Amino acid sequence: MAISLASLKRVSAVMPPRILVYGPPGMGKTTFASEFPSPVFIQVEDGTPSGLEIDTFGHLQSFSEVMEALYALANEQHDHQTVVIDSIDKLEPLVWAQTCEDNKWSDIESPGYGKGYIAADAVWRELFGVVNLLRNSGMAIVFIAHSTIDRFDDPQTTSYSRYDIRIHKRAMALFQDDSDAILFINQDVTVKEKDAGFGKKEAKATGGGNRFIYTEGRPSFVAKNRYGFPDKILYRQGEGFAAIAPYLPGAAPAAQAAE
Repeated sequence: MAISLASLKRVSAVMPPRILVYGPPGMGKTTFASEFPSPVFIQVEDGTPSGLEIDTFGHLQSFSEVMEALYALANEQHDHQTVVIDSIDKLEPLVWAQTCEDNKWSDIESPGYGKGYIAADAVWRELFGVVNLLRNSGMAIVFIAHSTIDRFDDPQTTSYSRYDIRIHKRAMALFQDDSDAILFINQDVTVKEKDAGFGKKEAKATGGGNRFIYTEGRPSFVAKNRYGFPDKILYRQGEGFAAIAPYLPGAAPAAQAAE
């Protein structure tokens, strides 16, 4: 095929979103994911929030079981519109176990010098391959993760602590590249100082109990989005997806139909 400027054409693609949502325990991550249109859960951690009913394959305990469930969604007829993987930090040990099985290692540290985590990239990419196959067929993708607090060495200023996704840094880079949005859910916190005497100050953290979805990265946490979300969205249970749906290509009609 000869390619020239005459070959140019204008196209507009509307693809379902790939969203990673993370935060401390109890912030409503699973509930938020359940609000997406017609979700099915790939559960690799046991337990469901009280009062929440979900469609699930049950507690999957190996990487091969996870892939079987995903391929079932890819190859069989169904009405589900969203696949939720809950959670990727619980999936990571299964990825490592599969990597060790593939390479006949006793554990992920066996090859030394971080080589095990490099080899795990190939297994993660297997997962992304079928997940993106589902996305291309019209399903939205939601990854759930827990947060951790890590030290961040900023080359432009002094080191500080921030919330990160609780997975290995190599896996985190893969998810950052492959996600259209990374959303951080947390409560609002206000720090007030008071005089503790003898010239010392005492800091006290307070909060109004409101939970927010943060969509743009800050020094204190990782976040991003490609959809023009507001930087900070108040999260009310049952209304989280409705708050972001107007910004998602092709998702607003589904949200309106669900109301």
